[in-house]
Amino acid sequence: MEIYNAITLVVVLTAAFGYLNYKYIRLPRTIGIMLISIVASLLMVGIGKIFPGFLSRTIRSIKNIDFDTVVLKVMLSFLLFSAAIQTDLRKLRIERNAIAAYATISVILSTIIVGTLTYFLTLAFHLKVNFLYCLIFGALISPTDPVAVSAILGKSNIAQSVKTKIKGESLFNDGVAVVIFITAYDIARHGIENYTIWKIAILFVRETLGGFVLGIGLGKLANFMLEPFKMNDTYVVEVMITLAIVMGGYQLAEILKVSGPLTMVIAGLITKKSVKKNNGQDYVKKFWQMIDELMNAVLFLLIGFEMLIVPFSKSLLLLGGISVLIVLTGRLLSVSFPIFVIRNKKAFATTTIPLLTWAGLRGAISVALALSLPGYMHGELFVTITYIVVLFSILVQGLTIEKLGNRIASRIS
Repeated sequence: MEIYNAITLVVVLTAAFGYLNYKYIRLPRTIGIMLISIVASLLMVGIGKIFPGFLSRTIRSIKNIDFDTVVLKVMLSFLLFSAAIQTDLRKLRIERNAIAAYATISVILSTIIVGTLTYFLTLAFHLKVNFLYCLIFGALISPTDPVAVSAILGKSNIAQSVKTKIKGESLFNDGVAVVIFITAYDIARHGIENYTIWKIAILFVRETLGGFVLGIGLGKLANFMLEPFKMNDTYVVEVMITLAIVMGGYQLAEILKVSGPLTMVIAGLITKKSVKKNNGQDYVKKFWQMIDELMNAVLFLLIGFEMLIVPFSKSLLLLGGISVLIVLTGRLLSVSFPIFVIRNKKAFATTTIPLLTWAGLRGAISVALALSLPGYMHGELFVTITYIVVLFSILVQGLTIEKLGNRIASRIS
C-alpha cells in the first residue's frame, strides 16, 4: 500500500506541476517540472523551519525512494526502447560514423579526461580520493541525456544531420557509459590487483557485444510475434508484445550479465520495422510517446526533490562549480577528437562542435549512478557534485541551447 501511495503522490505532483508549467511558466515540459519541484523543495525547507516534523517526514519519504533502482532497473529500459522505436533508422545509418565515434571514442575520452581532472581537483582541496573512484565519476557523468533538449532542437533551425547525431549519440552512449561504469565499479570493489587488461577487455566486450546480440534476438522475436497482425487492427496485442519485450528483455539482460541499455536500443530499432508496417502503428507509437513523456516528467520531478537529501556546503558548492567547467571541458575535447581520427571530415562540421558540446545535457542516469556509490567510494561527495552538474546542465544549457543552435544556423546560412 505504501508503494501505491508513493506512486500516486508522484503522479499527482507530476500532473500538477506539468499543468502549472504549461499554464504559467511555459518552459519545455521536463525542465519546467524540475524547476517547479526545486522551488517546491525550497518552500518545504522554509516550512520545515516552522514545522520541523513536516520536513523530516518529507525527507524520510524521499530517502525511501530507491532512486538508482527506479531509474536504472525500471525507467531506463522503457525510455531507451521508446526513444529507439521512434527513431528514423535510415537517418541513423547516414550518420552512423559520427554516432559510433561519439558513443564510443567520445565517452571513453570524456571518462578519462573528467576523471583525471577531478582527481587533481580533489587533491587541490586536500581530499584523498582514489584515482579509480574519480574515473568512476567520469564514467557516470559522461552519458548525455537529450530528453530535455530534443523538444528544443525541434523548434530550432539546426540542420537535421546535427539533430540526428545528438539523438543517435544519446541512444548508444548511455549503454556504453553504463558498461564503463560497471566495469570500473567492479574493479574498485574487488581490487585492481585481481584484474588484468585481458580480463577487463573480456568484461567490457561481454557487456557490449552481449547487449547487441541479445537486442538483435529480441527485436527479431518481436518482429516474428508481430507478423500475424499486419492485416489486423489489433494494436492492443501489439502494445502488449512490445511491453513484454521491454520488461522481459531487460530482466534477461541482467540475468545474462550483458548491457540492458544497449539491448533495449537495438531491440527498439529492429522492432520499429514491424510496428511501422502494421495498421496499429499509430496507436503503438502514441502509447510509447505517452510512456516517454510520463516517465521523463516523473524523473525530472524526482531530480528536483532529490535536492532535499543532497548534502551541501560551501566547499562542496565550489567543488561542484569547478566540476561543471571540468565536465564541459571533457565534453568539448571528446567531441572534437573524432574529427582527427575519422577521414570523413564532412560528417563532423566544425560549426557543430560548440552545439554538440553545449547540447551534452546530463540527467537522471548520472544522478542514479552516483546514488549507487557506497560511502567508501566517496559516494556523498560525488552525489553532490553530480547533482550540481546536472542542475547546471538542465537549467542553464537546456534553456540556452535553442538560441545557440539558431545563432549557428544563421551564420551557416
